[in-house]
Amino acid sequence: MPTPDDSLAPLREALAVSPTNVPLRLHIAEALLSASRTDEAETLLKEGLARTPNEARLKLALARVYLKQGKYSAGIVVCEALAQGDSPAPALIVLARLLLRSGESDRAAEAYRKAVQADSSVTDAELAEQLEAVDETELEEDDSFSGRVPAGIAQMPDDPAEIERPKVKFADVGGMEHVKEEIRLKIIYPLAHADLYKAYGKAIGGGLLLYGPPGCGKTFLARATAGEVEASFVSVGLHDILNMWFGNTERNLHKVFDQARRNRPSVLFFDEVDAIAASRADFKQSTVRPVINQFLAELDGVQANNDGVLVMAATNAPWHMDSAFRRPGRFDRVVFVPPPDAPARANILQLHCAGKPLANVDYAAVAHATTDFSGADLKAVVDRAVEAKLQEAVRTGIPKPIVTKDLLTAASQQKPSTREWFADARNYALYANDGGQYDDLAKYLKLR
Repeated sequence: MPTPDDSLAPLREALAVSPTNVPLRLHIAEALLSASRTDEAETLLKEGLARTPNEARLKLALARVYLKQGKYSAGIVVCEALAQGDSPAPALIVLARLLLRSGESDRAAEAYRKAVQADSSVTDAELAEQLEAVDETELEEDDSFSGRVPAGIAQMPDDPAEIERPKVKFADVGGMEHVKEEIRLKIIYPLAHADLYKAYGKAIGGGLLLYGPPGCGKTFLARATAGEVEASFVSVGLHDILNMWFGNTERNLHKVFDQARRNRPSVLFFDEVDAIAASRADFKQSTVRPVINQFLAELDGVQANNDGVLVMAATNAPWHMDSAFRRPGRFDRVVFVPPPDAPARANILQLHCAGKPLANVDYAAVAHATTDFSGADLKAVVDRAVEAKLQEAVRTGIPKPIVTKDLLTAASQQKPSTREWFADARNYALYANDGGQYDDLAKYLKLR
């Protein structure tokens, strides 16, 4: 009997001759995975990605290896990136399995639902049964919808999201004056001068879409907007809306809008809105259309008055949203939220360093060295500096304060996450900007 090494030796030799042969590399990796030789499969796939870093098939295979190894966090990161691509369904199925194994059953159900919506051929009866068993073992009929829903979901509370009264205001947001002024024009001035707007027959409400690289403070801006006008703040995450059971997503959308209407004036904020407002042309399944239609109907106030409800949303990919959402009266104002400028970066660094042992930190110097860094990147810089100091203190037994050099060293080890986003966004600003909606982005990139 040949050993596993003997059986794969000819294939490995062929791969050595043709190292960019992706199907061959995948075949060998699959054989290794079937033999539970996961470490070898991982190494083989990483070597392939070093040669072809954008090869989605290798990344998906690596995520499957991570699943078998129990490296769930690493696999989730890979699958979440792949799920933003042109064929997200297979990655979403693997993501659902990873999330389920890591104990995040709600997110797992959400990923599975999106996978089946994108491509019904990936339907996995075993996985669906596992998700259903985690959520609720008994199913009962819901008279409102033709599908079957778990009893626990059918009895969801009337208010799915929490009501906040934010204390933060625009003064707490460093920089971004242009963005703040756009928000004032669309949201704050109508509330501050309600009688004047009513005299002109202008309703107090409407929608504003914030877009830009991840980690640049879009959610914080929305919260500060509510604080600026002393309005209720209803922050809606995907877990509040998306549900794998037929009809529940539409019902959840209605509930959050109804909640905002009952607490007006209010700012209703949707994070990652492209997940529930994606272009209908991108989906093979018709099941997503009722969700989008429900969202549009709520924005239009078809069955209820939205006066005093200020709808804000954030997305990293506005180009994936259905064009119907950008019509007048909906998200008719689209605002680009860039990475923080130098003064804002200094403020953010100072905020993240608060409460830590410091000595003569020159925040301006660190801000100068962190061009294109997002707020999340800056937090990572501070975390790196703290970890280095902790390692030094453990080794020497002498704790020392953080100085400017520590932050600069950490900054040199952290790459700005925004550059990858800008690489994709540049194409849309150049070739998909006929309506001028990405003019701010084009100006920021100096394309005009």
